[in-house]
Amino acid sequence: MLTRAESEIMRVLWDRNSATVHDVVEGLPRAVAYTTALTILRILEQKGYVRHEPHPGGGRAHVYRPVFPASKTRQLHVRDLVDRLFGGRSEQLVVGLLDDENLTRAELERLRSAIETRLKTNGPNKSRKRDG
Repeated sequence: MLTRAESEIMRVLWDRNSATVHDVVEGLPRAVAYTTALTILRILEQKGYVRHEPHPGGGRAHVYRPVFPASKTRQLHVRDLVDRLFGGRSEQLVVGLLDDENLTRAELERLRSAIETRLKTNGPNKSRKRDG
């Protein structure tokens, strides 16, 4: 799973599609040393989140690219969160967000629309098998 610092770097890569270490440092919301960003990029590569290739302009710089789109990574992390903290019960996470978050009417309407779309797609009787 991604740490906070790793997530910040991944956001830069997802926004830009590719970036050098210097690009990443410039795109981060807080000041980070070049060597720190490079170390985190190497960790992300070991974890399988990014890959690198030589810079097309030559030189020593490398270009880093995300391996997976942001949506796929978020989906994996949400599933892990639900499994670890909610015993695999997604509805507990959703109800918790509804209870604890200060959602606007527009946000609630978007959630309602997403639920209605999902019901039409999956049907009311289809359910995902859960272990446990």
